Amino acid sequence: MLAVMQIRPVRVEDWPAIWPFLHDIVAAGETYTYDRDLTEDRARSIWLLEPPGHTVIAVDAAGVVLGTAKMNPNQAGPGAHVASASFMVAPAHSGRGVGRALGEYALDWARAAGYRAMQFNAVVETNTRAVALWRSLGFAVLGTLPEGFDHPVHGFVGLHIMHRPL
Repeated sequence: MLAVMQIRPVRVEDWPAIWPFLHDIVAAGETYTYDRDLTEDRARSIWLLEPPGHTVIAVDAAGVVLGTAKMNPNQAGPGAHVASASFMVAPAHSGRGVGRALGEYALDWARAAGYRAMQFNAVVETNTRAVALWRSLGFAVLGTLPEGFDHPVHGFVGLHIMHRPL
């Protein structure tokens, strides 16, 4: 566990520290439904959100970027009262509480912003650490899309839809 971690809104100048690990995670093709050859420009446009979305980074005491999260309405219009979020932790900092801190931040942000629930639309079932983390934060698997994700190692695996009320 990290002794000191700050979560703060992302700034444009943070992008060069985010892109390398975001690129590597997406290129590995194990946890996100993004194209594995996602370009930097496209990634930036997907990840750095304008309001009502919100993107943050977790940094240590030295200012090293440990991870990032983006939060947004899950749907538009009549579905905009449910939030969604995505998270990436730099692999060098995995297992140190960064994901949990970002998850707790996202839930607090969504609650304060007036959302009634949070839903994750595509949690890869083989991403067992993430599934366990979200369950520990009160999420339930509402359903699983069988063979909804083509994993580079495990082949076709399920995509969980996870939800929790706020």
